[in-house]
Amino acid sequence: MSKNSKVLNLKDKISGNEVDLSLCNLTEVPVRELALFTKATFVDLSCNNITSLPPEFCNLTHLVKVDLSKNQLTCLPEDVGNLVNLQHLDLYNNKLTVLPVSFSQLKSLKWLDLKDNPLEAELAKAAGDCLDEKQCKQCASKVLQHMNGLQDEVDRAREKRLLREKELERKREMKQREREARDKEARKQEKAEEKEKRRREYNAQMAAAAAREQQKKKSEEKKKKNGQAADKKVAVELAPKPRRSVIGLMFKLLLLLLLGLAGVAATCRLTDLQKETACVPVNIFVDDSLSWAKEQEGVVRQLVQNLSSAAKEFLESTQTSKN
Repeated sequence: MSKNSKVLNLKDKISGNEVDLSLCNLTEVPVRELALFTKATFVDLSCNNITSLPPEFCNLTHLVKVDLSKNQLTCLPEDVGNLVNLQHLDLYNNKLTVLPVSFSQLKSLKWLDLKDNPLEAELAKAAGDCLDEKQCKQCASKVLQHMNGLQDEVDRAREKRLLREKELERKREMKQREREARDKEARKQEKAEEKEKRRREYNAQMAAAAAREQQKKKSEEKKKKNGQAADKKVAVELAPKPRRSVIGLMFKLLLLLLLGLAGVAATCRLTDLQKETACVPVNIFVDDSLSWAKEQEGVVRQLVQNLSSAAKEFLESTQTSKN
């Protein structure tokens, strides 16, 4: 059967504001077709084989009266509370045990029949017998009251759950902040340790540089001291040389003087000038000197020896100076 034929058949089932789909051997509700006829506020689906209502059934908010008696319903949609205009609901002779919590939102519901359903004890007590019009109205009122209590319990449970979840989230956030704080402190400590390490390395480098500088200064001071000592030694070694040079010069002058005197004496004694007036004192001095020299032969020998030693020392010092 095509969609159009279904629509035509559904039109055939409409009378005024009522759609009669009872005794049609239906296993499911034609929700899409019913949604097209918003003026049909009463739907009779009794005496069929419907086991469940699709979630889309809850979108038929124009419905005021629904008869689902004598079917095989085991549950109602969770969002059945969306049928805000529903005033009359017949669920007689089905297999319902519980009602969805959203049932409490059917504020317009005035009539309800739940007899011949395997209801839970609390719900069955609230529903009552539903044997007449008055009892069905009381059933609607008491079931709504019962479902409101369940809704409150659900709301409280949800609120507690939300509070627990919020508390858990707060604890997670707190732990996260603590972990982040620990990580931050660890990074800070790591940076401080790294900085301290660099500072120690820098101090070690500066200490090593200072030690090298100190060693260099000590080495320079040692060299300077050694240089001063060497200069002093050289000065000490060189200091006597001027005296030796003066002594040598005096010795040379003395030798020249002696040679000169010897030359004069020889001239006055061995030449024709011996009778000259100038030579007379010289000859007398030479004669006296020879006499004295004979007397002082030993002293002269010692003097000659001393002069020889002095001459030898002079020659050696001269040779050393040249080298």
